[in-house]
Amino acid sequence: MLLENLRCRSLRIDRWETNPGEIWCLIGGNASGKSLLASVLSGDSTPENGSIEQLPKRVSWASFEVQQSTYEAEIENDDTDYLDRIDHGSTGLQILLQSGADESQARDFASKLRVDYILDRGYKLLSSGEARKLLLLKDILSNPDLLILDEPFEGLDTVSREELTSLCQSLVDEGHDLLFLANRIDDIPPCSTHLGILQRGQLIAAGPKAIIESQPEIRQILTLDAANIPDLPPPPPGNAPVFDTIARMTQCRVQYGDEIQFEDFDWKLNSGEHTIITGPNGAGKSTLLQLLSGDHPQCYSNDLQIFDFQRGSGESIWEIKKHIGIISASLHRDYRAPGNALTTIVSGFYDSIGLYQQATEAQRQLALQWLEVMGLSDQANTYFRQLSWGHQRLVLIARGLIKQPSLLILDEPTQGLDDLNRHLVLAFIEKLAALKRTTLLFVSHRKDESLKLFKNQINFTPSEKEGVHFDVICEKNS
Repeated sequence: MLLENLRCRSLRIDRWETNPGEIWCLIGGNASGKSLLASVLSGDSTPENGSIEQLPKRVSWASFEVQQSTYEAEIENDDTDYLDRIDHGSTGLQILLQSGADESQARDFASKLRVDYILDRGYKLLSSGEARKLLLLKDILSNPDLLILDEPFEGLDTVSREELTSLCQSLVDEGHDLLFLANRIDDIPPCSTHLGILQRGQLIAAGPKAIIESQPEIRQILTLDAANIPDLPPPPPGNAPVFDTIARMTQCRVQYGDEIQFEDFDWKLNSGEHTIITGPNGAGKSTLLQLLSGDHPQCYSNDLQIFDFQRGSGESIWEIKKHIGIISASLHRDYRAPGNALTTIVSGFYDSIGLYQQATEAQRQLALQWLEVMGLSDQANTYFRQLSWGHQRLVLIARGLIKQPSLLILDEPTQGLDDLNRHLVLAFIEKLAALKRTTLLFVSHRKDESLKLFKNQINFTPSEKEGVHFDVICEKNS
């Protein structure tokens, strides 16, 4: 494949050539042009100038954008109003069969990534990591001439990353053509033979992996200088309420039909007890956080106290949400309201998806300060969904942080961020904890995100009843 003088919006590639047997990984920061290039190669975008020679006929692009469009299609096709039950969407097996594979192939590949247990589950019930693995398998099963894997390891637990790495290696060994796109140097797959570096829409380096990796300036491009971390914008005016106990859960249980996700969960979260939550995809980490935020319907069938409110005692959900900030894959998935980057951040004051009332000038100015520290000042008036996926995540992080709430729920907040922005966000979290206004609950699959500020840990581990029940272990984070 040969690209020459390619121009498409902000993307400018003078020349890039790949040869049979080469496995390329293109690495670059957020908004560097990786996804735009994938969109061109897959036929979703049309170049303004230039040529692409020997482009494979069938190109499949596995990405967060495709995952989002799949979810939106499931929402659009919801038949709950016509059924005597809630429509949870297409089953995992039905999604895989859309690839054209037969059921035997689908089940075989599902077992390789340990997602066979979700084949009978509705898509809308899947965790972000489960949905990610399912759609990756769908693209693999479609057997394209070129498979573009855009951030394939994001949102996956350690074991799943290892299994996907093994699966990709087996595909390479069988002669499949793969193109990887990555935000982070650590996510370069071992099976890749060549690297390209994208920066601000331009391919600034390309060649054999060993040669490119040996260039020290490449790592510097993607690394944050700690001296350049800005201060946090100030909190909103007014005194934040003080709660000794943030949450208390007694014998909590979550069950879907005959499937128990977790049960017998007793836990108390005191103010200032920053906690990290770990465990495999689908174990119940996000479910636990949704119980606290009130975004899970079973929060009302459990003995759960949040701040000074007992769930189900007639409290308004908004009375609780005003003390909570949330950053999660599910919020990112569901934030489909119109609005630009600025109004999206301001919506954090009102805990709404979209802004439906007039923002004060003070709120607007504070949102502008957050855009500045995130490096997005020039994107204030850009529609949220027109931002790159990584920049969307930065805007949602600013939305969650802007009111410096009593409880900040961070469910894999750095998903989709390059190393520079990931370390920036982690630095902001450390600065916020030092102010002693906010208690943090943090979900992560990455060991290097277990910051010293997290003194407690909740670890979800599979029980003997594999696939249907999970024990929750509370322990000190060492």
